Amino acid sequence: MGGAKPIYVELNIKADMGELWERTQTPEMHEQWDLRFSEIRYIEKETDDEPQRFLYATRIGFGMRIEGTGETTASTEERSGRKTSVLRFGSDSPLSLIREGGGFWRYVPHEGGESVTFMTRYDYKTRFGPLGGLADRLAFRPLIGWATAWSFDRLRLWLESGIPPSVSFSRWFIHVCGAWLLALLWMYQGIVPKLVAPEAGELDLLQAAGWFAGWEGETLAVLGLAEAAFGLLVVLRSKDRRVHALAAAALVILAIPALLADPHLWAAPMNPVVLNGALLGLHGAVSATSHRLPSAANCRRRPSEYY
Repeated sequence: MGGAKPIYVELNIKADMGELWERTQTPEMHEQWDLRFSEIRYIEKETDDEPQRFLYATRIGFGMRIEGTGETTASTEERSGRKTSVLRFGSDSPLSLIREGGGFWRYVPHEGGESVTFMTRYDYKTRFGPLGGLADRLAFRPLIGWATAWSFDRLRLWLESGIPPSVSFSRWFIHVCGAWLLALLWMYQGIVPKLVAPEAGELDLLQAAGWFAGWEGETLAVLGLAEAAFGLLVVLRSKDRRVHALAAAALVILAIPALLADPHLWAAPMNPVVLNGALLGLHGAVSATSHRLPSAANCRRRPSEYY
């Protein structure tokens, strides 16, 4: 529509067609799992033959919301059992980058009826002229494509594992925030007190331990780089529980030299016992929430043979 590539998302879901259809075509259920919409309301039809019109709204924070309208028409291929829902949508809101668009949802049942391939393809026109088109290509289109795929996987977890969408979001949010906080803490501890300002105390502790006589500065630099690199590993591999187990071992090992060098350190503010203990707890929380999280990476982003 605007020269950019349309958004396509596809996911195989282990559920029967009836369940999937209900949770995607019932507004009260649809708005629970789809990150793109806060509210969806059907407008009552005057005749059975007309398309189903609807109103939608998306909260964007600070008390603001974007509202729009759309219409959808469903069809079924009797021989294959495939269902297709074609829709058009648009918004007159001055806050909306999307002016109007359209696309479809397609449901392809597999033999035996135990799973369905669920896919969508849609495109839209933007407002705000060339600037809006640039913002769409650089940021908005990748973001809304990710939100679509992430939402499809949240729907899959709801159908396959019985995890309510609100619970999926809470666990995912806790996990992501915890992982990023851990990464920043590890990188800070590696870069600032060991590389930028070793004379603030870290170098004295290492010298007092007496383990690396004459090589304290070099050893501290290596430790700093290792901790900073580990921070990146934590955020990149936050779902790998082996990373958190390694972190737990490292936190215990790193605290020992400091406490041996200065036994009174345990009573100081934010001492190794307090700081490392807090990090251990945070690693435990991130590890505990690493299972069955929605992920956009579980979806196909290019058309398959079912397209």
